[in-house]
Amino acid sequence: MYSQVLLQDTQAGQRNTLTLCYPADAEPAVGFVSVLSPVGCALLGLRVGSVARWCTPAGDEKAAEILAILFQPESSGDYAM
Repeated sequence: MYSQVLLQDTQAGQRNTLTLCYPADAEPAVGFVSVLSPVGCALLGLRVGSVARWCTPAGDEKAAEILAILFQPESSGDYAM
């Protein structure tokens, strides 16, 4: 949880930073997306260079390339057991 990724929309080219979080902490307007949301689920297990694909609640198909993993708690030793 709380991994932060830099994505680039494959159609529009727009870049966004998203942070995966628990559903109760989700605030999509500021980039905190639930790990259980369509985009959150699509990002799980992917690497830099991978393309995440998901459907929006309106039924639109979206895709974004992962450009960078900006923060990952496990890598920094910042996680609870």
